[in-house]
Amino acid sequence: MVTLPISIDRTSPVPLYHQLAEQLTAAISGGTLRPGDPFENEIAMSDRLGLSRPTVRRAISELVNKGLLVRRRGIGTTVANRMVHRKAELTSLYDDLVREGRTPRTDVLSLTTEAHDDRAAEMLGLPAGTALVSIVRLRYAGDQPLAILRNWLPPALKDLTVADLEKDGLYAVLRARGIRPTVARQRIGARNATAEERRTLHMSKAEPLVTMTRSAYDSDGAPVEYGSHCYRADQYSVDVLVSER
Repeated sequence: MVTLPISIDRTSPVPLYHQLAEQLTAAISGGTLRPGDPFENEIAMSDRLGLSRPTVRRAISELVNKGLLVRRRGIGTTVANRMVHRKAELTSLYDDLVREGRTPRTDVLSLTTEAHDDRAAEMLGLPAGTALVSIVRLRYAGDQPLAILRNWLPPALKDLTVADLEKDGLYAVLRARGIRPTVARQRIGARNATAEERRTLHMSKAEPLVTMTRSAYDSDGAPVEYGSHCYRADQYSVDVLVSER
């Protein structure tokens, strides 16, 4: 457990709990405390800093509410895994991770050029029985597995390689071939993970998945890809801006 050097200025007009919360936040944001690290308990921190327990409790509660700390019964308080906050815009998960300063990595679990999936063919505007390109990828954020990405593409893209898909995000690969997704229809949901998904994503049986299906189209309205993805719910959220009609 890391014991943080905390400086409290009792002459400052800034509330003591807020001073503590700001320094704890900075330690997490700056990487002094890493995801999964055990966090100093309330009593020990109160005694060490000469602060009341309600003051320390309020500071810790602020970080819990921000999603920076997580309390688990029987385990205690730990630093939370960093969550990907995906805005409601047409980007790839690869781009989202780069934008948040994280390091994406991809393992291609399968790449098939003769896949048959009537639902995917329908979403791509192709006849049932059409041989599609099917891709299953495991996307990491640093060393942490984050999502299983399943995509189906038109047969014209059967020249895609594992090297292409492990080097960059799918949309970057498509743009390099002159295909530009410009609009998409997607549906967000949640479900329990299968045993295989739990093993792949290093999840416990009780943890849920966030799911997303997406159909993307180019500027002419032609379908360019269909995806069915699942994400660790403790590390992934979707931010949507809403307004009055």
